[in-house]
Amino acid sequence: MTRNTWILIGVLAALMVAAYFVMQRPGESSTPESSRAVLVDYDSAAVDRIEVRSPNGQAVIERKGGVWMVTAPVRYRADDATVASALSSGKRMELKGLVSSNPEKRHVFQVDSTGTMVRMFEHGAERTVFWIGKPSPSYTETYVRREGSNDVYLASGLFSSSFSRRTDEWRDKTIFRTDQDAIAGVTLRFGDTTVVLTRQDSIWKVGEEAAKTENVKSFIGALANLEAEGFVDTAVAEMPALTLQIELGGTQLRLYKMKDGDRFYVQSSATPQLFELSGWRASQLIKRKKDFLGAAS
Repeated sequence: MTRNTWILIGVLAALMVAAYFVMQRPGESSTPESSRAVLVDYDSAAVDRIEVRSPNGQAVIERKGGVWMVTAPVRYRADDATVASALSSGKRMELKGLVSSNPEKRHVFQVDSTGTMVRMFEHGAERTVFWIGKPSPSYTETYVRREGSNDVYLASGLFSSSFSRRTDEWRDKTIFRTDQDAIAGVTLRFGDTTVVLTRQDSIWKVGEEAAKTENVKSFIGALANLEAEGFVDTAVAEMPALTLQIELGGTQLRLYKMKDGDRFYVQSSATPQLFELSGWRASQLIKRKKDFLGAAS
């Protein structure tokens, strides 16, 4: 071989060696994980406390007497479905590969104070702590890290939405809930005007007049599964005038139109908590006699 050929072979060999060492540098490697490997493991049935710190705020959720409660920064019953979703998501973080072991690169993947930290407790003792970072460029994976480890992994799926929530998003938003078929009568009071809805042998009436079935069903459907869109945790200096009072099954609901904007305060006789509703949702409840009348179907 010619001298130039030997030189080229030498350069190629040097480049291959350099490439090998570069790929081994922390933060630059990509190591495949077993398809069964998960970031953390815990017993969902044994978890009795969850602490979350995220850009959206902090929350502590605890199981008290079999009931999930938000205990900080406010104290209120938690939404069971939201807690169940978080517990399920935490156990499903299947690892696809190691993307970095360089602690200086944590901020790049948002698995530091810019991301979401989750602490899980079982029987009062801390079981595991992990970080949820930003999604991958494909938005099908999430960067994650165990607390105490420098290793950042890609996990299959999107997990931030299950944990990075505002405090109110962990709370049970139920204002009133019942089986629609259990409602046999509703009274609506607008000042000195009263509208009485009654069901007689599956036929709805407004007073003694036949009601339009689909209009009543729409109203009953909204009423039977009424959820807040916000919580009022500070005292209201002056409540606005009462817009509507609804009475059914021993429960009273009162709607007050706020002075600013198209929103309503809602009070329930079942709880001292004051709720908020948007105007469009309140409009599903604010119905007068003419809204229910029509040929029965």
